[in-house]
Amino acid sequence: MKNAAYLLGALPLAVAICTSTLSLPAQSQATDAPVTRMQIKMERDEFLKTHRWDEYGETWMLKSGVEPPANVKSRAEVKAARDAFLRNNKWDPTAGGWLPLKATPRDLNGMTREQVKSETEQFLKTHYWDEDSEGWLEKSARSRKP
Repeated sequence: MKNAAYLLGALPLAVAICTSTLSLPAQSQATDAPVTRMQIKMERDEFLKTHRWDEYGETWMLKSGVEPPANVKSRAEVKAARDAFLRNNKWDPTAGGWLPLKATPRDLNGMTREQVKSETEQFLKTHYWDEDSEGWLEKSARSRKP
């Protein structure tokens, strides 16, 4: 008898769970209207009106007489910005990010002795002292020992 009362009490809960799980896919879909096939074709046609495929450079180029869209940097400007960034920054795999080359020195007073020792060992694995230039140079990937 207790089992029947328990089942009758759990029945509304089970129905609610089933209906909510069935309605989740409908609720999780985007509210914005999806891009239609016609819109994609129109964008493609507009692009083909203003661009041509360059076989030599293997890239899309603007057709002659066509102005690029407003606020779009030229390829040369993008390359110059990239080169400037790479010239002023270096990837640090231990930090997992870009570090400026001309940054202020770090404050080692906030680090523990173990942290300083660990970083020194890591540095010595990747750099060596060059007597000719009297400076630290990065070891090549081949000369590094695991």
